[in-house]
Amino acid sequence: MSVVIPTRNRPELVVRAVRSALAQTLAELEVVVIIDGPDAATVAALGEIGDERVRWVERETSGGAPTARNHGVDVALAEWVAFLDDDDEWLPEKLETQLARAKASGVPLPIVGSRLYMRTPRAELIMPRRVPAPGEPISEYLAVRHGLFHGDGFIQTSTIMAPTALLRKVPFADGLRRLQELDWTLRSLQEDGVDLIYAEEPLVIWYADENRPRISFDAPWKQSLDWLRETRPRVTPRAYAALAMSVVGSMAAASRSPRVFFDLLGEARRHGKPSVTDYVTFLQVWLVPAGPRRVVRDFFLGRSRRKGKKPLQASAR
Repeated sequence: MSVVIPTRNRPELVVRAVRSALAQTLAELEVVVIIDGPDAATVAALGEIGDERVRWVERETSGGAPTARNHGVDVALAEWVAFLDDDDEWLPEKLETQLARAKASGVPLPIVGSRLYMRTPRAELIMPRRVPAPGEPISEYLAVRHGLFHGDGFIQTSTIMAPTALLRKVPFADGLRRLQELDWTLRSLQEDGVDLIYAEEPLVIWYADENRPRISFDAPWKQSLDWLRETRPRVTPRAYAALAMSVVGSMAAASRSPRVFFDLLGEARRHGKPSVTDYVTFLQVWLVPAGPRRVVRDFFLGRSRRKGKKPLQASAR
């Protein structure tokens, strides 16, 4: 198993991520850290770990997370690659559980995801809230909301394990600033023998720290709208409407432009099949700022975690 971790200028965080990979119950692995540009502090921190399973590549220039992940896949030595973002952690049984799911699936080229614990400054949530139903189109599972909050269906980079051969055939899209794992998953599912399966156990800790800059807070909605139009042949009309109104819509809402509002609404109606939930979500993301929406989400979705459940302890430090 090859573990690929892209990073830059966050030595304390990447060391935590690396240690969680080294703590896996699956002992036969290598940890490949791709340092996305000159970064002496990270090189020094990795050198202090003192485990021969860890190696790193320091790129001459920064190319962004997708480029760094592709570089890691190119130099990986194992049959399988699992991705870990530098600010996330794995639980110890993550890789062993996913590898068992892959072998039992009967799928020639399985993409194996898992549920995760999402930690915010206010709550700890389990996402996705469900796994795909039998026969459910994967694009609808990943895009369509059945309530007002994101997370019914979901895939996040640190949960993904996939065959190295598939990742080399279908690399991450260089330059795509948002929706990287969704884009890669949808493109990979077009290949023969590929399917998406899930471990139902939460196996990753995703730190959604709203006080720390991260790529998911960037909102390049014009690029995302171009991506959506290019992606239309890979998704159902139901999924297309949901992506336009909830995903791209949440990015575009910061523009406060009536023209953009109606353009996105028209895009969803022309090429998709919006539901009542899509319309409500669309109005919500335009009328309620992102910060208060997150507070409300954490309050309602975090209640079940607070009732008689101890907080999850991190796997490694």
